[in-house]
Amino acid sequence: MNKLQGPLWITVVLLLTSSVALLVRAGDLGADDDDDPGPSGPDGLRAGATLYQDLPAPVIPREIRAMPRPKRSYPEQPPVIPHSIRDYQIDINFNTCMTCHSRTQSPRTGSIAASVTHYYNRAGQPLGAVSPRRYFCLQCHVSQHEIDRAVESTFRDMEQLIIEEASQRRGRN
Repeated sequence: MNKLQGPLWITVVLLLTSSVALLVRAGDLGADDDDDPGPSGPDGLRAGATLYQDLPAPVIPREIRAMPRPKRSYPEQPPVIPHSIRDYQIDINFNTCMTCHSRTQSPRTGSIAASVTHYYNRAGQPLGAVSPRRYFCLQCHVSQHEIDRAVESTFRDMEQLIIEEASQRRGRN
């Protein structure tokens, strides 16, 4: 077998395959697109249409500018961000959040300082600055937006569960 026969054979097969695919697609293009809307798209929280239709993006909800500090719903929950963070720079070069929430700046700004847990590395050793794994605040903390609930929530926080369990025990005794 010649050295060129192997690669030449592969090239011929690829050309034939792509030609058949183009012919099949050309046949699809000849069909009347108005009559066939295509397969339906997924219909989740955002209404779907068909896979061939482009729908406008939903309106971006208004960010809550300032709010009282909300109660946390479960132990170790990262606190939500109670103010706007539009145009904040949080990247490898700079973190706007730390201009107010660093341990040195929080007394001056009146902001809550980042938790001491943000200053430990993976091995549990303390660091002089925020740990790289805690540097990108938006991995855990989220800002709040004014939106209608997509689904009704039946979530109950730990305090509610403890109170309900205690009242059930009292009812049994």
